[in-house]
Amino acid sequence: MPPIMRVSYKGAVRIRKDVDKEWSAPVMLWLITLILIFARQGMALVLVFPVLSVLIGIWMYFKHPMRYIGYVWSLWLLSPEIRRLADWLTGVYAPASPIQIAPLVVTMISGLSLIRFHGVLAQRRGLPIVLMTGGLVYAFMVGVVRSGPLAAIYDLANWIYPIFIGFHILVYSNRYVEHREQVIRTFTWGMLITGIYGVVQFCIAPPWDAFWMLNAKMNSIGEPVPFSIRVFSTMNSPGPLAFVLMGAMIYITASNEWSRWIAGTAGIVSFSLTLVRSAWGGWVVALVVILTRADYKTRMRIIAGAVALSILSIPFLMIGPVAEKMQARIQTFSNLQDDQSYSARNDFYAAFASMAFFNVAGEGMGATGTSTKLSNDTGQLGQYGSFDSGVMNIPFVLGWPGTLLYLSGFACLMLRAALSSFRLPDDAFASANLSIVIAVVSMLVFTNSLTGTSGLLLYGSIFSILSGADWKRHVGAAGQTS
Repeated sequence: MPPIMRVSYKGAVRIRKDVDKEWSAPVMLWLITLILIFARQGMALVLVFPVLSVLIGIWMYFKHPMRYIGYVWSLWLLSPEIRRLADWLTGVYAPASPIQIAPLVVTMISGLSLIRFHGVLAQRRGLPIVLMTGGLVYAFMVGVVRSGPLAAIYDLANWIYPIFIGFHILVYSNRYVEHREQVIRTFTWGMLITGIYGVVQFCIAPPWDAFWMLNAKMNSIGEPVPFSIRVFSTMNSPGPLAFVLMGAMIYITASNEWSRWIAGTAGIVSFSLTLVRSAWGGWVVALVVILTRADYKTRMRIIAGAVALSILSIPFLMIGPVAEKMQARIQTFSNLQDDQSYSARNDFYAAFASMAFFNVAGEGMGATGTSTKLSNDTGQLGQYGSFDSGVMNIPFVLGWPGTLLYLSGFACLMLRAALSSFRLPDDAFASANLSIVIAVVSMLVFTNSLTGTSGLLLYGSIFSILSGADWKRHVGAAGQTS
């Protein structure tokens, strides 16, 4: 064998071994999970899954920091379904399952980057993070007093982990290309899995999902029978799923994966069946932004891809029960007077506006959302467990001091991301990220998209743009030096 071919072969083998090693631990987690599910060991699953997830998360963070981000997303996408299977296998509904905590803890591991790379916080690019963290710490101290330490800690984690992940992306800007490929691949395959399962869920209503729906008493997601579910697929509810699918359908415009066609078709159908109108609107906003920024050739490619996916998905969307659900939901756009959701949101705004904006100190962390389960003995959502406005949620929780600090930092990040995106005119991934950022921010009117998985999508996109600009600057400087 010629020397060049021998070296190439050895290099290819070494790369393949490295890839296999990188994914060996996550594959082991999902393999053990499947074995426990098929063995009907629900209690063992409750105990083993969180511990193993966290241990693998620590290993991935230190050994493979970019693939760690893909691992984090896989946990947020699949852990809720694992929890439902565990509850169904044990026959006991757990309002607060340890499996729910696993993705949160694994994501919080990225906070170590603030300690390991604390010097960045002293730089100009670290100022927004310092400001936002200061606002969150203020709200946390208020929340400990008003809602209790457990609720405040859980809520703080949901506010801050998207920032941690964003900072982690920023400090590894030298590995931007690897990060770009990893995110696109993760969202493409994630959409494939959640999209296909979402269609299955709508058509047959699996017993573990039905068991969870009956016990969780979430009336807003439909009835636990076939063709009556608002699809939430492998996630906790239709809202988070819609956010993820919206992001995925934008990311595939930058993808060359063969699976994007199947993933896109399944994703569009499941995205439609979530019936989350705000996410539909966000997707339209994102498409307009990305088409506006694209050059003629890229614009034609995106439009052709959208037409192809529409042709592939329309037959599924025209099936009787699917078409009925879609038609009923679309009609609410033109008949808002009879729309209960719209009326309830208007009443909420009218009754709550003065309380949200004139409560100077704020209610603090733990006052709204899922964290309210931890501030009472019943494990049920508290008074403000369901909060339909991100615009009012921010001042209500953070108060004026926290809001001023947080939004000052956030505005700086947004401005820098917008300016940095112009340095990456030929980067389809950067364009996709900018369109996602604008879409997610526009949805603050309907929900607090700064926290949870929507916040993870938002800050991941913002810091990906900043990371790409930083990478390009260093590559350009290195080229000039050489």
